[in-house]
Amino acid sequence: MTKPIAYIALGSNMPFEGVPAPRVLARAVSAIELAGFTPFALSGVWESAAWPLSNQPDYYNAVAALDPAGLSPQALYAALRDIELNFGRERREPNAARTLDLDIIAVEGFAGTFGAITLPHPRMHERAFVLAPMDEVAPDWRHPETGLSPSEMLDLLPPGHRYRRLSDLAVEAG
Repeated sequence: MTKPIAYIALGSNMPFEGVPAPRVLARAVSAIELAGFTPFALSGVWESAAWPLSNQPDYYNAVAALDPAGLSPQALYAALRDIELNFGRERREPNAARTLDLDIIAVEGFAGTFGAITLPHPRMHERAFVLAPMDEVAPDWRHPETGLSPSEMLDLLPPGHRYRRLSDLAVEAG
């Protein structure tokens, strides 16, 4: 039996402790590892316009494929929220600028609603900033309801999504 893989979207558009947003993602991966989760694959860093469109600074995004360490989706979500809090994440209003956002996109073997978590993420198919890095780490992954791969969902997005790959995600100590 193979271990399930959890796909986690990382996002940031604000510096944390003087560290610019793209490097916050690298530090977040280190924090994820310190929390006991082993990444199998990391996408590069992608830059995208804030979504929904606003005057916020651009976002930097990545996706990590990792071992969820046997945790349920709810327990994984709680662990990721703790990491967000350690990076100064404040949840004052929806879609606000943030130092770090960690979203569970999918966990192999889990589809449906698990407490406050719906898997796969119910809006992943609308977000180029999730689909493009997801395609890097899991090009053969298929949405359990639609059967579509990340690249196929990306191709179905309406025009106007601004995103580009900036660099590899270089993990660093936090």
